[in-house]
Amino acid sequence: MESGSVFDALPPREIAAKAEDVGVAKAQLGFVPTLLLAVLAGAFIAMGAVFSTTTVTGATGSLPFGVTRLLAGLTFSLGLILVVIAGAELFTGNNLLLMAFASGKISLLSLIRNWTIVYVGNFLGSTATAIGMYLAGLHQMGRGEVGRTAMRIATEKCQLSWDQAFVRGVFCNALVCLAVWLCMSCRSTGDKILAIIFPITAFVAAGFEHSVANMYFVPAALFIKQGAGADWLGTIGIDVAASDALTWSRFFSGNLVPVTLGNILGGGILVGAVYWVVYCRKVRG
Repeated sequence: MESGSVFDALPPREIAAKAEDVGVAKAQLGFVPTLLLAVLAGAFIAMGAVFSTTTVTGATGSLPFGVTRLLAGLTFSLGLILVVIAGAELFTGNNLLLMAFASGKISLLSLIRNWTIVYVGNFLGSTATAIGMYLAGLHQMGRGEVGRTAMRIATEKCQLSWDQAFVRGVFCNALVCLAVWLCMSCRSTGDKILAIIFPITAFVAAGFEHSVANMYFVPAALFIKQGAGADWLGTIGIDVAASDALTWSRFFSGNLVPVTLGNILGGGILVGAVYWVVYCRKVRG
């Protein structure tokens, strides 16, 4: 073995083989470990969202729009860094299990089982973090400015049309799964962090939609809206009547469903399936 080979990044063909092996291992993981790791992933992504929300509060008026979006993306990258380095099960990244399924290494039932457990666990972790942030009074920081930022972010998400949410979900998870794909080529923690930062920063800066992130962003704002009361919201310049789009039903039907479907298409098909066809498909003579 050459001395440098231990440190060299894996080439794409070897990444594809590794992605299949990782998919098999994830599909074979027991229910309890899968669920617990999924809850952790939801909490990790939520902490990236907390970091991003807090950091960009007040920046809109003092920094150019693009710089503010860049800052939001850089800080949000914390979420996937924690998922990849610490170890957790994230629904959007697990869309790459389609590669192992396409090669016949896992069954359709195993694929659906993993996605279902992980999706539910991600929701529990993200929403529990949103509850925790409300109880901690995070929305009151900066004289309520953090709460206003959280309300603005969630309201904008719930005002998207179904088509907009779906397409933004497609492009979001193409970038997320490319970040995970790049990490599979890496040999060190530093390499993985660098591989994550640019794709994740790009999707946040561009305003794309991530289903698990939205499991924190929107519930966090809903807890503020329902718990803080109209009088408090009025003190930070939020008109409750103007935030009518911010409801649980609108969140689930108008945002979470189309974004989730878009995430599956973007990550599972546009990344996973395409690379499977290029590197893993067996051509019959």
